Parts: sequence; C-alpha cells; structure tokens
Amino acid sequence: MQTVLITGGTGFLGRNLAMRLKADYNVILAGRSNQSNHFAAAATGCTVIPLDVSNAGAVHETIAVYRPAIIVHAAASKYVDVSEMHPNECIDSNIKGSQNIARAAIDKQVELVVGISTDKAAPPCKSMYGLSKSVMEKLFLLCNSKSATKFTCLRFGNIAWSTGSVFPVWKDMLEKNGVIHTTGAHMRRYIFSVNDAAGVITDAINNAGLTAGKILGKKMQSTMMSEVLDVFTEVYGGTFEKAPPRTGDSIDEIMIGASETPWLSEIQFNGNDYYLLDFNSPAKPEGNRIDTENSPRLSRDALLQLVAPQYLHYI
Repeated sequence: MQTVLITGGTGFLGRNLAMRLKADYNVILAGRSNQSNHFAAAATGCTVIPLDVSNAGAVHETIAVYRPAIIVHAAASKYVDVSEMHPNECIDSNIKGSQNIARAAIDKQVELVVGISTDKAAPPCKSMYGLSKSVMEKLFLLCNSKSATKFTCLRFGNIAWSTGSVFPVWKDMLEKNGVIHTTGAHMRRYIFSVNDAAGVITDAINNAGLTAGKILGKKMQSTMMSEVLDVFTEVYGGTFEKAPPRTGDSIDEIMIGASETPWLSEIQFNGNDYYLLDFNSPAKPEGNRIDTENSPRLSRDALLQLVAPQYLHYI
C-alpha cells in the first residue's frame, strides 16, 4: 500500500481527506499544532506526526523516514488578513515551506506532489496570501520538468465550516450576542463542502498523468454573501450588521485570470467539471476572466445544504 503524506493534514481539510484516502493508502498526517495533531489522531485513526514545513531539515527528515509516494501539500498560512499583518510568517509557510517540500520530494524521488492552492492565486493577485500561493504554483510547475517527481496544483474556493472560516465565526457570534458583524455582505464568493474539496484532490491524484505540470481549477458556483447571511440567520436565528472592511479583502474572487485564458482548457474527471491551465500548450487569444461575478450562482437549496448543521458530522 502506497503512503500519502498530507502536510497541514491535521486541519479540517486534511482530516476529511484522510478519511477518504485511508482505505486505499497508508495516510500520514503532519501538522505543527499539538492540539490539532492529538484531535486528528483520535478522529481519523491515521498516523499523525509533528511537522513545520518552514523547517527544511524537518521536512527532509520526515520524507526520508516515511517515504511517501504522494505528498498533498496543504500546510499554509491561509488567512488573507493574518497574512497582511504577518507577511513574514506567510512567506515562511507558503513560499519557503513549499520550496522545502519541492526540494525534499525531488531528492527522495517522491512520485507526485499535489499543491493545494486557491482562487486568490489567480492574477491580478492583490493580497500577500494570494501572491504567496501564486509563487507556490509557479515553483511547482517549474519543478515538474526537472526530475522524475511530478507536481500539480489545485485551485478552489472557500470550504464551508473550515477552521477560521466565516461559518464557524458567524455561529460563534450568534451564540454570544445574536448578531453577526460582517465585512462583506456585498461581496461574492465561491463556497463548497469539504467533501467536494477532498474529491478535487482525489481526482487530481487519480489523473496525475493528465494534471502533472498543470493547474487544475474546480468549476465552481458562486454566491452573494448577503444571500448566504440570509440563509444562515434563517437556520440559526439572529441578525447581521455591517462591520469595517478587513485588509486585503476584495469584492470578487477570480478562479482564472484574463491573462491565463490563452492556456485554458476544460476537462472532466469522474463526472466533475474542471478548468485546466497548461502554460506549455499553444496560446489562444486572451478572453474574459472567470470569477465570482460571471460564474453560475448557488441555489438557495445548495446554500441550505452548506449552512445546515450537517457540518457537525465532519471531523
């Protein structure tokens, strides 16, 4: 049985991905939070190890000891506002950490590295977080042709109920005082479930021959955050009020930038629709960007499913 190492694996996405993969792989979850590591071990039954990806020696030792065939690189400083306030931490985790993973993976002949990116990496990048993930994408794609190790990157939007995301934050606000203070009722966002996010990763692993050296972007539906807030308060009660904007926030999110469209194609895996960016393919004329303004909208029923207390069943 092949070994899969998931960096940042003791977080919300990593734990749920582990449950999907553990029947077919020996899954190793790596994280730097002792509290999260302890919880992940109990919740998943997988091997859990401490790892800070910004520590090059620790990364090299981990890969040398556990010899993964596949690395899912999900470890990151992932919050836009935190990355603006602490840019060096963002660079250490998202750029240096990705570089450490790439170098060690090549050195130890790992078969495949899957980099978890974000729609915020699409140009034009306006935040430190988006820029750092864009650098990771570029690094991994360039490394793909330099060794037997294959690299691919995945872009998708916000995962409902992930740690630090708006849903658990909103629910906490409602429980404390019955009012959600929101910075972005006027904003549009991509949101989907952690099960769908894990499906994107497994699709990339199972089709690595087609995704290696490329960026795989999930075709997603978007929503106006005011509509999400309406549904959320319908389910949990309370009201919402406008709060001051956060540093780095934007009205829309971009999945594919206009400057990337000449290298864009569409592909389907396991019945799921994706965008595929191959910067080595022949160029086409530049087209319109793909963003939350021009993407199809989530239905009210879909929002209800994302908002509903089913998240309590996620680990």
